[in-house]
Amino acid sequence: MKKFYFASLLLTGISLYAQTEQDSTTTINEVIISENRFSTPISKQNRNVYIIDKAVIEKLPARTINEVLQYANGVDVRQRGPFGSQADISIDGGSFEQTVVLLNGAKIIDSQTAHNMLNLPLPVEVIERIEIIRGPAARIYGINSLTGAINIITKKPTDSGFLVSTYAGSNFEKDTQDTGDTFYGRGIQAGGVIAKGKHQHSIFASHDKSNGYRYNTGFENNKLFYQGNIQINDRNEILSSFGYINNGFGANGFYASPGDRNSSEVVQTTFASVQSKHNVSEKWSLAPRVSYRYNYDDYRYFGIANLNSGRSQHYTNSIAAEINTTYKMNKGELGFGAEARNEDINSSSIGEHNRSNIGMYVEYRTQFSDKFNVNIGSYLNYNSDYKWQVYPGLDASYAVNDAFKIIANIGTSQRIPSFTDLYLDQRPGNIGNPDLKSENAFQSEAGFKYTKKAFSFNANYFYRTITNFIDWTRAVTTEPWQSQNFGNLNTNGVNMRSAYGFEFSNQAKLNISLAYTYLESEFKDIQLDVDSKYLISSLRNQVTNTVDFQYNKFSVLFATRYNERATGASYWINDFRISQKINKFTIFADAQNIFNTTYFEAGAIPLPARWFSVGAKFVSF
Repeated sequence: MKKFYFASLLLTGISLYAQTEQDSTTTINEVIISENRFSTPISKQNRNVYIIDKAVIEKLPARTINEVLQYANGVDVRQRGPFGSQADISIDGGSFEQTVVLLNGAKIIDSQTAHNMLNLPLPVEVIERIEIIRGPAARIYGINSLTGAINIITKKPTDSGFLVSTYAGSNFEKDTQDTGDTFYGRGIQAGGVIAKGKHQHSIFASHDKSNGYRYNTGFENNKLFYQGNIQINDRNEILSSFGYINNGFGANGFYASPGDRNSSEVVQTTFASVQSKHNVSEKWSLAPRVSYRYNYDDYRYFGIANLNSGRSQHYTNSIAAEINTTYKMNKGELGFGAEARNEDINSSSIGEHNRSNIGMYVEYRTQFSDKFNVNIGSYLNYNSDYKWQVYPGLDASYAVNDAFKIIANIGTSQRIPSFTDLYLDQRPGNIGNPDLKSENAFQSEAGFKYTKKAFSFNANYFYRTITNFIDWTRAVTTEPWQSQNFGNLNTNGVNMRSAYGFEFSNQAKLNISLAYTYLESEFKDIQLDVDSKYLISSLRNQVTNTVDFQYNKFSVLFATRYNERATGASYWINDFRISQKINKFTIFADAQNIFNTTYFEAGAIPLPARWFSVGAKFVSF
C-alpha cells in the first residue's frame, strides 16, 4: 500500500509537470508567512510550511475550522462530535497536546486540556489563510509547539458591507433510540464590515443547532467575533480582536464509553487580544501584543438528569504579554522577543492551581549568497514549575535555480503538562500525576521544493525524538487511566505535496492538489503490557486530494481523505461541494461521506454517515 501511494503521487507530479511545460502560463501566488519577528515569502521559507488560503476555504464543504483542517496534509483531526462540536488536533504523529494554535500570532493555549483548544469563536468567512508549520518551533512560537504550529490569519477588510448566510442538512435517518425525529442540522450567520479611511471594523455572529446524528449527539453553538484594524499612519498600526463562543453538546461516548451514554458538556470560551506594529525606522520594527483567554468547561457524566453527581466544572484564565522587535543590518536581520504568561485554574476535579511562564527569543537570518539562506535562533524559557530550559533551532536553504530549492532544518521544543495531566482526580475513571516531567522534542528534516509556472511539488523526510512522552495508561481494565511519562517516542516521516492549476480559458479553471504522509513510530524505554489511551490511534498513512473546477461563477469541488491508523484501521472519506454565484449571492450544496463509510477518529465514537446540506450566502463586501 505504501509503495502504491508513493508511486501514484510521483506519477501524478510528473504528468502534471509535463502538462505545465506544454501549455500553462499561470504562476503560483506568493504568500508572506507571518512569523512573530520575521515576515518571509513562502518561496523563501526554510521550513516545511503548508498554506490553506481563502480561495480554497471558500470552496471546501466545511463550515468550521475543524472541518477545514481535516483536509490538511499531515494534520490529524480526531473529532468526537461533528460540525465543530469538539475535536483534538495533532501534526505528524504527535499527541493532541503537542500542537500550538495561534490567532494572528497570539497563542491560544488551553492550560486545562487541549480538548478545548479548537473551541474558537471564528467564522471561516473571516479567515485569510491558515499557516501550518511542521516540526518543533519553540524558537519561533515558544512553549507547546512540540510537533508544529497552526497560525490562523484573519482578513483585513477593504470595503464596507454585510454578510448573511444560512444552511440546513440531514442524513435522513431517525433517532430510533429516543425521540424518533429525523436527524438534522441548521445554522444562520450575520455580520457586517465598516471600512473607512484608516480604520476597519468587522463583527460576526452565528447560531448553529442540531439534534445530532445518533443518540445524544445534538449540539447548540453560538459565536460572536469582532475585529478592528486602525492605521494610525504609514508606520503604526493597531489590530484588536474579541471572540465569544458558547458550545453545548451531547457527549455520548466521548470520554468514558459505554457508561457516559447520557453525558453532556458545555464549553464557553472568551478570547481577546490587542497588538500593534511600529516601523520605528527603515531598519527597526517593533510589535507588542497582549492577549487573554477565559474558558469554562462543564462536564455532566449523567447529563442534565442529575447535576448533583458526576459533574466536573473547570474555570481557567490565561493572560499573556509579548513584544517582538526586528533590526535590519547590512548582512542580515536580527530578531528579539520576550513573553510572559500566567495561567490559573479553579476546578471541582482538578483543584486550584496557578503557574507562570517567561520566555525570551533571539533569531538571526542572513543571505550568504543569492542562493544560500540561513536562519538560526534560540528560545530561553522559565516556568514556575519546570524552571529554566533552552531550545535552539537552525534552518537553511539552497536555491539550485529559480524552480528548485533544497531545505533543511533542526529544531527543538517542549510541552509543559496541562493541569489535567498533573492534577485531575476523577476516580475511578482518570487520575493525574503531579510528578510528570515536561516533554521535549528534537527533530531534523531535509527536503526540497519545486515550483514551475502553475505546478508545485514539495517532498520532505524528518526524524524526531520526543523524550518523556506523556500518555494515559493502565495495566488492567479495572484500574483508572493515569497520566505517565510513557517513554521516548522516535518517529520517521515522509510527506509530499503537489499542486497544479490550469486555465482552459479566462472563465474555466482547474485546480488539483494531492498529498501523502507516511509515519513510522517506535517507543523506546517503555513499560510493557500497558494500554495506551491516545497513541494507538495515531496515523500511519494519510492521503489528501482535492479537485476543483470553476467555470465563470459555477464551481464544483471533490475532496478525498484516506487515513490508516497505527492500529491498522483505515478508511476513505469522500466529500463534494457544488456552488453557484449570482452577483453577490451564492447558493451551494454539500455531500459529506458520500459513500457512507463507517469510521472512527477518537476512541469508539462512530462519526456521521452520509450527510447532505444546502445553503445560501449573500456578501456585499
